[in-house]
Amino acid sequence: VCDPGAEVAKHTHAIATLASGRELRFVDPRRFGRLSVACQGDFAATGVEPLEIEKDKFLKLFHGRNTPIKSALLNQKLLRGVGNIYADESLFRAGVRPRRRTSSITRSQLEKLYASVREVLKEAIALGGSSVSDYVDADGEEGFFQLQHRVYGREGEPCLVCRTPIKRVVIAGRSSHYCPKCQK
Repeated sequence: VCDPGAEVAKHTHAIATLASGRELRFVDPRRFGRLSVACQGDFAATGVEPLEIEKDKFLKLFHGRNTPIKSALLNQKLLRGVGNIYADESLFRAGVRPRRRTSSITRSQLEKLYASVREVLKEAIALGGSSVSDYVDADGEEGFFQLQHRVYGREGEPCLVCRTPIKRVVIAGRSSHYCPKCQK
Protein backbone atom coordinates (compact mmCIF):
# COMPACT_ATOMS: atom_id res chain seq x y z
CA VAL A 1 0.00 0.00 0.00
CA CYS A 2 1.52 3.32 -1.02
CA ASP A 3 0.80 6.82 -2.18
CA PRO A 4 -0.19 7.10 -5.85
CA GLY A 5 2.84 9.26 -6.65
CA ALA A 6 5.33 6.65 -5.40
CA GLU A 7 7.65 5.11 -7.96
CA VAL A 8 6.28 1.89 -9.41
CA ALA A 9 8.60 -0.95 -8.40
CA LYS A 10 9.98 -3.44 -10.88
CA HIS A 11 7.80 -6.57 -11.05
CA THR A 12 4.60 -4.64 -10.23
CA HIS A 13 1.90 -6.63 -12.02
CA ALA A 14 -1.24 -4.84 -10.84
CA ILE A 15 -2.28 -1.61 -9.12
CA ALA A 16 -5.64 -1.11 -7.40
CA THR A 17 -6.75 2.30 -6.16
CA LEU A 18 -8.27 2.11 -2.69
CA ALA A 19 -11.14 4.24 -1.38
CA SER A 20 -8.57 6.31 0.54
CA GLY A 21 -6.81 7.21 -2.72
CA ARG A 22 -3.77 5.11 -1.82
CA GLU A 23 -2.74 2.25 -4.07
CA LEU A 24 -2.51 -1.44 -3.40
CA ARG A 25 0.26 -2.82 -5.62
CA PHE A 26 0.85 -6.45 -6.45
CA VAL A 27 4.62 -6.92 -6.69
CA ASP A 28 5.75 -10.47 -7.44
CA PRO A 29 9.35 -10.80 -8.69
CA ARG A 30 9.43 -14.60 -8.44
CA ARG A 31 5.96 -15.05 -9.99
CA PHE A 32 4.80 -17.47 -7.29
CA GLY A 33 1.84 -15.28 -6.38
CA ARG A 34 -1.62 -15.09 -7.79
CA LEU A 35 -4.05 -12.22 -7.81
CA SER A 36 -7.79 -12.61 -8.09
CA VAL A 37 -10.74 -10.42 -7.31
CA ALA A 38 -13.50 -11.95 -5.21
CA CYS A 39 -16.68 -10.64 -3.72
CA GLN A 40 -17.41 -11.02 -0.03
CA GLY A 41 -18.14 -14.65 0.77
CA ASP A 42 -16.06 -16.13 -2.06
CA PHE A 43 -13.28 -17.30 0.23
CA ALA A 44 -14.62 -20.75 1.17
CA ALA A 45 -11.85 -22.61 -0.69
CA THR A 46 -9.07 -21.16 1.44
CA GLY A 47 -7.61 -22.94 4.41
CA VAL A 48 -7.69 -22.04 8.05
CA GLU A 49 -5.54 -19.44 9.74
CA PRO A 50 -2.76 -21.34 11.60
CA LEU A 51 -2.61 -18.81 14.43
CA GLU A 52 -6.36 -19.14 15.06
CA ILE A 53 -7.03 -22.86 14.65
CA GLU A 54 -7.45 -25.03 17.75
CA LYS A 55 -5.04 -27.93 18.20
CA ASP A 56 -7.63 -30.69 17.66
CA LYS A 57 -8.80 -29.12 14.40
CA PHE A 58 -5.17 -28.78 13.26
CA LEU A 59 -4.60 -32.49 13.93
CA LYS A 60 -7.74 -33.42 11.95
CA LEU A 61 -6.49 -31.49 8.90
CA PHE A 62 -3.82 -34.14 8.36
CA HIS A 63 -5.81 -37.23 9.37
CA GLY A 64 -6.17 -39.78 6.58
CA ARG A 65 -3.85 -38.01 4.16
CA ASN A 66 -1.00 -39.86 2.49
CA THR A 67 0.91 -36.90 1.11
CA PRO A 68 4.35 -35.70 2.27
CA ILE A 69 3.88 -33.46 5.32
CA LYS A 70 5.74 -30.62 3.57
CA SER A 71 3.20 -30.67 0.72
CA ALA A 72 0.33 -30.68 3.21
CA LEU A 73 1.76 -27.67 5.07
CA LEU A 74 2.09 -25.75 1.79
CA ASN A 75 -1.47 -26.61 0.72
CA GLN A 76 -3.27 -23.28 1.11
CA LYS A 77 -6.62 -25.11 1.05
CA LEU A 78 -5.62 -26.64 4.40
CA LEU A 79 -3.60 -23.87 6.06
CA ARG A 80 -3.27 -20.26 4.95
CA GLY A 81 0.05 -18.47 4.84
CA VAL A 82 2.49 -21.26 5.63
CA GLY A 83 5.08 -20.78 2.90
CA ASN A 84 8.19 -22.72 2.02
CA ILE A 85 10.52 -21.08 4.54
CA TYR A 86 8.10 -21.37 7.45
CA ALA A 87 7.22 -24.98 6.59
CA ASP A 88 10.92 -25.98 6.64
CA GLU A 89 11.57 -24.16 9.90
CA SER A 90 8.42 -25.58 11.54
CA LEU A 91 9.26 -29.14 10.50
CA PHE A 92 12.78 -28.75 11.89
CA ARG A 93 11.52 -27.52 15.25
CA ALA A 94 9.02 -30.39 15.38
CA GLY A 95 11.71 -32.95 14.44
CA VAL A 96 9.79 -34.20 11.37
CA ARG A 97 11.35 -34.81 7.94
CA PRO A 98 9.62 -33.03 5.06
CA ARG A 99 9.13 -36.23 3.02
CA ARG A 100 7.37 -38.09 5.84
CA ARG A 101 3.93 -39.26 4.82
CA THR A 102 1.30 -37.42 6.79
CA SER A 103 -0.36 -40.73 7.66
CA SER A 104 2.84 -41.95 9.39
CA ILE A 105 3.15 -39.01 11.77
CA THR A 106 2.07 -39.71 15.34
CA ARG A 107 -0.36 -37.56 17.28
CA SER A 108 2.50 -36.44 19.53
CA GLN A 109 4.56 -35.34 16.51
CA LEU A 110 1.57 -33.49 15.03
CA GLU A 111 1.09 -31.72 18.36
CA LYS A 112 4.75 -30.63 18.21
CA LEU A 113 4.22 -29.49 14.63
CA TYR A 114 1.14 -27.50 15.65
CA ALA A 115 3.19 -25.72 18.32
CA SER A 116 6.17 -25.16 16.01
CA VAL A 117 4.08 -23.72 13.14
CA ARG A 118 2.55 -21.21 15.53
CA GLU A 119 5.91 -20.40 17.15
CA VAL A 120 7.67 -19.89 13.80
CA LEU A 121 4.90 -17.71 12.39
CA LYS A 122 4.74 -15.55 15.51
CA GLU A 123 8.52 -15.06 15.49
CA ALA A 124 8.54 -14.30 11.76
CA ILE A 125 5.75 -11.73 12.13
CA ALA A 126 7.54 -10.08 15.05
CA LEU A 127 10.74 -9.86 12.98
CA GLY A 128 9.04 -8.59 9.81
CA GLY A 129 9.35 -11.78 7.76
CA SER A 130 12.34 -13.29 5.96
CA SER A 131 14.18 -10.99 3.57
CA VAL A 132 15.79 -13.53 1.31
CA SER A 133 16.16 -12.47 -2.30
CA ASP A 134 14.25 -9.18 -2.53
CA TYR A 135 11.41 -9.51 0.00
CA VAL A 136 10.24 -6.35 1.75
CA ASP A 137 7.05 -5.75 3.73
CA ALA A 138 4.16 -3.46 2.76
CA ASP A 139 6.14 -0.45 4.02
CA GLY A 140 9.22 -1.39 1.99
CA GLU A 141 11.12 -2.61 5.06
CA GLU A 142 13.24 -5.74 5.10
CA GLY A 143 12.51 -8.41 7.66
CA PHE A 144 14.97 -10.14 9.95
CA PHE A 145 13.59 -13.66 10.46
CA GLN A 146 16.19 -14.99 7.99
CA LEU A 147 18.72 -14.49 10.80
CA GLN A 148 16.77 -17.14 12.76
CA HIS A 149 16.71 -19.77 9.98
CA ARG A 150 17.92 -23.08 11.33
CA VAL A 151 17.60 -25.08 8.09
CA TYR A 152 16.12 -23.01 5.26
CA GLY A 153 18.78 -21.96 2.74
CA ARG A 154 21.55 -23.64 4.75
CA GLU A 155 22.26 -26.68 2.54
CA GLY A 156 25.64 -28.20 3.40
CA GLU A 157 26.10 -26.04 6.48
CA PRO A 158 26.25 -27.71 9.90
CA CYS A 159 23.02 -28.08 11.86
CA LEU A 160 22.96 -25.58 14.69
CA VAL A 161 21.91 -28.36 17.08
CA CYS A 162 23.94 -31.46 16.11
CA ARG A 163 26.48 -30.21 13.49
CA THR A 164 25.24 -32.68 10.82
CA PRO A 165 25.23 -31.04 7.35
CA ILE A 166 21.81 -29.70 6.31
CA LYS A 167 20.33 -31.52 3.31
CA ARG A 168 18.17 -30.15 0.50
CA VAL A 169 15.58 -32.16 -1.45
CA VAL A 170 12.86 -31.14 -3.87
CA ILE A 171 9.27 -31.97 -2.94
CA ALA A 172 6.45 -31.03 -5.33
CA GLY A 173 8.80 -28.64 -7.14
CA ARG A 174 9.86 -26.79 -3.97
CA SER A 175 13.22 -26.90 -2.19
CA SER A 176 13.04 -28.45 1.25
CA HIS A 177 15.83 -28.15 3.80
CA TYR A 178 16.22 -30.47 6.79
CA CYS A 179 18.67 -32.04 9.23
CA PRO A 180 18.89 -35.81 8.64
CA LYS A 181 19.83 -36.41 12.29
CA CYS A 182 17.42 -34.09 14.14
CA GLN A 183 14.42 -34.80 11.90
CA LYS A 184 12.93 -38.29 11.68
